[in-house]
Amino acid sequence: MTLLILGLLIWIGAHMFKRLSPDGRAALDRRLGKGGRAVMAVALLVAVVLMVKGYRAAPVIAVYEPIPGGGHLNNLLMLIALFLLGAGSAKGVVASKLRHPMLWAVVVWAFAHLLVNGDLASIILFGGGGLWALGEMALINRAEGPWQRPAPGPFSKDIKVAVIAVVLFAVIAWIHIYLGHNPFLGTYA
Repeated sequence: MTLLILGLLIWIGAHMFKRLSPDGRAALDRRLGKGGRAVMAVALLVAVVLMVKGYRAAPVIAVYEPIPGGGHLNNLLMLIALFLLGAGSAKGVVASKLRHPMLWAVVVWAFAHLLVNGDLASIILFGGGGLWALGEMALINRAEGPWQRPAPGPFSKDIKVAVIAVVLFAVIAWIHIYLGHNPFLGTYA
């Protein structure tokens, strides 16, 4: 569990560094130039590796029983999360209606996975990730103030993101099946 927690803390720290210590982040960028971004990228990569290794190695300590058949809802929510992940950058209609679509994608991803995983490691990983995203939104909102809604882009951009989300979902589902976790069974218990 130590690697999982360490990875999650590095992930949160690297992402929140700019918001919690803007002077520190600016000093890092001044000192290292574009290398400051590289340091953050390496920290995030290390965090992901630690979280994956830590999660896979963690003992299964049941905390609650997942909802029977929750896998189907998980799949639907994952399609929504993948769509939201790209919606902000696509600058279509959805980007003009929802502030922080990428962070909301993380919240939806976390909630979806907590529906089907009731063990302690899952609560730490997915719950921690979801709480990080909510905290990040609060920090951004506080720093930037009221949201200035962008003008809606063409709906065709949202359609492209939806198609990409379906393809990504298929790839992620295949990876889950390869790892022994078939997301189409409806339940994981």
